[in-house]
Amino acid sequence: MTQANNPLHGIKLEQLLNDLVDHYGWDELGVRINIRCFNHDPSIKSSLKFLRKTPWAREKVEHLYLKMNHLPLPKPKTAIAERSTPPANNKSEPSENGVNAHIWGKE
Repeated sequence: MTQANNPLHGIKLEQLLNDLVDHYGWDELGVRINIRCFNHDPSIKSSLKFLRKTPWAREKVEHLYLKMNHLPLPKPKTAIAERSTPPANNKSEPSENGVNAHIWGKE
């Protein structure tokens, strides 16, 4: 499988993080992406451990790296698409027997 359209292909997370720290420094990086591993006793090792376990934080770091290097950004994910189907057991809906009717003004 080729990744011709992936600008991050072949770039290791450690190199990406080192480039960001070299460019911004820990203080500015912590301002731009407010996560604990950048703001409290930051290190490459602790940041890598956190970013490998936390997809949302890694996405932010990768996005900043792409912006810093003027590379194409991925299409944004829409919250609507992620919530296209309602949960099967939605407790906030009023039931037939009037439970939660006071919330919906149907008393």
